[in-house]
Amino acid sequence: MTLLDTSVWIQVFRQRNPLDLESVVPFEEVVVCLPVIQEILQGFRDEHAFRVARDSLLAMPCVESPLDQDVFLEATDLYRRARRAGFTVRSSVDCLIAACAIRNDLIVLHQDRDYSALARISPLRQTYFGTPARGRMPMS
Repeated sequence: MTLLDTSVWIQVFRQRNPLDLESVVPFEEVVVCLPVIQEILQGFRDEHAFRVARDSLLAMPCVESPLDQDVFLEATDLYRRARRAGFTVRSSVDCLIAACAIRNDLIVLHQDRDYSALARISPLRQTYFGTPARGRMPMS
């Protein structure tokens, strides 16, 4: 099963040349988590598009719902371990998403260097999607 990061969902929902999700991963293998839903929905300006996206996302299989304090503690541990190992994690929300993925043995599909760093200090399974933008090269 695959947990898509917000960085991939943005490409799915963009107006020009949206990503055909089925060409990347079978839709029946996609799950969401509440932090991803929040990040996606807060980016919508158009009310109608917001409602359509909200209804679609909330109809999908959702892991770690409701979010338990153990998920937050695991996310905190991920952030602290990365920092001790010399990695800068730019988003604590990415740690929360990674904790959801680890706890459910999911692969995170992303375009965000935080997951590459988190995978180096944890059992996180992740796949970098697409061509890295300049300055956003994934870590090996």
